[in-house]
Amino acid sequence: MSETLLVAEAPGTDPVSVPGASGSRQFWRRLRAQRAALAAAVVVALLVLVALAAPLLTAVEGQDPTTYHPSLIDSARGGVPVGPLGGIDGDHWLGVEPQTGRDLFARLAYGARVSLGVALAATVVQVVIGVTMGIASALGNRWVDQLLSRITDIFVALPLMIMSLALLAIVPASFPRPVLVTLVIGLLSWGNIAKVVRAQTLTLKELDYVSAARLSGWGDWRIARRELLPGLAAPVITYAALLVPQNITVEAALSFLGVGVKPPTPSWGQMLTAADVWYQAAPQYLLLPAGLLFTTVLALTVLGDGVRTALDPRAASRLRVGTGRRREHKADVAQGGAA
Repeated sequence: MSETLLVAEAPGTDPVSVPGASGSRQFWRRLRAQRAALAAAVVVALLVLVALAAPLLTAVEGQDPTTYHPSLIDSARGGVPVGPLGGIDGDHWLGVEPQTGRDLFARLAYGARVSLGVALAATVVQVVIGVTMGIASALGNRWVDQLLSRITDIFVALPLMIMSLALLAIVPASFPRPVLVTLVIGLLSWGNIAKVVRAQTLTLKELDYVSAARLSGWGDWRIARRELLPGLAAPVITYAALLVPQNITVEAALSFLGVGVKPPTPSWGQMLTAADVWYQAAPQYLLLPAGLLFTTVLALTVLGDGVRTALDPRAASRLRVGTGRRREHKADVAQGGAA
């Protein structure tokens, strides 16, 4: 029953269709027009490739993230790596860790698996819970809506870091830490996406094709699956793209505070915890994980904003209108100069 919607944004501009058979082509065309988003996508793809290929890359280097190399540490200087630039050579591409001598490249590559994996998995948990709660609240009766909305408000108001610290501190150490961090982040921070989905669902269920489906005898969940979810795809994907960098930051902060991923499993945040006392003697040990965190969060944020713009059916019209106004302004300036 869903139909393509045509939105005319300004006089002289073509209608923009959402969503329809050509929706994916329009999305990719708008995304390709944003150079910053494409550059960010390349950076994210490279980081994901490094994370997935970490065993292969470390095998090529001939190292692993857990083996100690005491011979590469100068114990007389407090555990500083032997050699220039933190012990960089043909066997250790980025040098070794102070005190332990573990290969830094191997730990960064495997740390990318933890940081990106936890962030992506937590985002999936948030989206599943948030979409379910938002749709159920919008389609339920007044009492159901009030109950679910109040529960959502509670989770929105919860201090994420404090609750995460409390939960992670009391769970037995035998529980897999990456899985635990994923569940804690995902189960505590789905409230905002639930609010977005509820508001969008309230708007969509008043449209004609949803009313027609209801008159045909369809139940609420069939309407949600067949009619509402396609219309919710754009805002949910946009919000999810912006949640991933936020979750990376939360995971790094929890590991930095000592309640996240535990050694010997590497994590960028955990590496920063041990690196804070080595910023003068071995600055690369601090700068490399910090630089990777900054680059990853920045790239994902830029890519998320690009996805938001590409999914916005009004973006192309605003771009054309804005370009036309700039051209008119330049033409007026040129005419004024000629006069």
